[in-house]
Amino acid sequence: MTISAQVIDTIVEWIDDNLHQPLRIEEIARHAGYSKWHLQRLFMQYKGESLGRYIRERKLLLAARDLRESNERVYDICLRYGFDSQQTFTRIFTRTFHQPPGAYRKENHGRTH
Repeated sequence: MTISAQVIDTIVEWIDDNLHQPLRIEEIARHAGYSKWHLQRLFMQYKGESLGRYIRERKLLLAARDLRESNERVYDICLRYGFDSQQTFTRIFTRTFHQPPGAYRKENHGRTH
């Protein structure tokens, strides 16, 4: 495994451990010791997707899990994963899961995927 691949694996692990807080690419790059541009190029090269997309999709998967497994308000879930507003969260969630968070919860509540 190359040094660059090790860096990306370490960054992915750090991101996954910190998904409960707002994550900015600049902050992640600083943590990795790279410029944000270089880190994004490396991430795309090794993961085949952008760093921003990876973070957003991981947060959405965790939010979907919380919708299925809890009775927390959608608003509280969207704040936990750093979305700017419930409207933004609902738009992105609907685009990804093809239904708004409330409908997703009704259809999937109690299921573990």
